[in-house]
Amino acid sequence: MKGKLAICIAGLGLALGAAVPAQAQSMSEPEKIRRLDIMLMVTSLRCRNGEDNFLADFQGFEKTHLRELNFAAAQLKRNLGAQADRALDKISTSIANQYGTGHPWLSCHDLKELAHQLATTEGQPVLIEAADQVFGGDVQLARR
Repeated sequence: MKGKLAICIAGLGLALGAAVPAQAQSMSEPEKIRRLDIMLMVTSLRCRNGEDNFLADFQGFEKTHLRELNFAAAQLKRNLGAQADRALDKISTSIANQYGTGHPWLSCHDLKELAHQLATTEGQPVLIEAADQVFGGDVQLARR
């Protein structure tokens, strides 16, 4: 699992074996996956007009991980209960707004490399690993 993604993350200057920050650890796996998907979507739109356009890589990521992304969304809906659709929309909007100006420390080029690696590497564990690395001390998903 740590093969291709480890090379990508190492290339971004992130230590794969480093301790995962407490905030990243406190997110559930479905939250991490949803946050990763939204962050990549928003930043791919932000970077689409530059030399590091990674919209195609983002679309490849979503195609490769569609099953995991849908499963994570369904789990979040179950966890949120009766108001799931409204709560999930509110959470998604909050995450999108957070990354509207870009990722706090990853450039469009870094995000392009990450999206490309995720588009070519299958499995939920790779998504969790990537989320742990790219969110670091970032604020976790808003709770109900």
